[in-house]
Amino acid sequence: MSQFVICTDATCDFTPDLVEKLGVTVFPMEFLLDGIAYHHYPDAREMSMDEFYTLVKSGKMPTTTQISRVIYEEFFDQQAKSGQDVLYVAFSSALSSTWESSCQAAQEIMERYPGRQICCVDSRCASLGEGMLVMKAVEMQKAGASLQETADYLTGMRDRVDHWVLVDDLKHLHRGGRIPKATAIAGTALGIKPIIHIDYEGRLIPCDKVRGRKKGCDYILKKARARWVPKEHETVYVVHTHCAEEAKEMAACVRSELKCKDVQIYEVGPIIGAHTGAGLLALLYMTDSKTI
Repeated sequence: MSQFVICTDATCDFTPDLVEKLGVTVFPMEFLLDGIAYHHYPDAREMSMDEFYTLVKSGKMPTTTQISRVIYEEFFDQQAKSGQDVLYVAFSSALSSTWESSCQAAQEIMERYPGRQICCVDSRCASLGEGMLVMKAVEMQKAGASLQETADYLTGMRDRVDHWVLVDDLKHLHRGGRIPKATAIAGTALGIKPIIHIDYEGRLIPCDKVRGRKKGCDYILKKARARWVPKEHETVYVVHTHCAEEAKEMAACVRSELKCKDVQIYEVGPIIGAHTGAGLLALLYMTDSKTI
């Protein structure tokens, strides 16, 4: 096994069991509710997913902050001091400034410890899209790939991770500047559900809209049927924000219609959920390219 440390951040939406299995470090990320700051860890130790989304459904409007550069500096310094190189897989730079901050910290630490290498990869993905890159990094490390070989592979791999997202609550998209207020009000009244895709730059791109959740679910499943590249041992991820039963139904449809043997369900944490609200349902998988 190659000797370097792999780390990522809480937007990967890993469970505690998966974090332990992979042996990676996950940086917590901060969100604020009613002026109180909470850190989201994989085990949701400071606020459970259920409590968070219950508050969001009641009308609370959380905000998020980026990971402090100091966190990166301290972690990178600790690893470098112990003779370890570092691979950091970051949340999309189009959605957060965390990657930029990590690069600045990495450069400073590498100057302090000549010979040490710290690679910060902009995943240009979200949730289990980011997580897929982390899992691949662990797989490559165990197979003996070097830090640079792994980072280079992930930089190409990110362009093949497909995200198709159905969003239920338009007010959160409006608050984040994704759609105009008038569109949010009219869309809510008409039961309009936006369909979002993540592009090559890692941006959330509203690409279509449908009336009603059933049509929305059918839409993203149709996209998966057309775009998923079925390969042995390939996984399709169903991710959601507080709509577990719908996620189970979607997973059953994926198994049946895509003939996919490995379908896994994960809940999206508060950092992404703060900007989408409850009711998000998405399919994530590997494809040939992100081109729509």
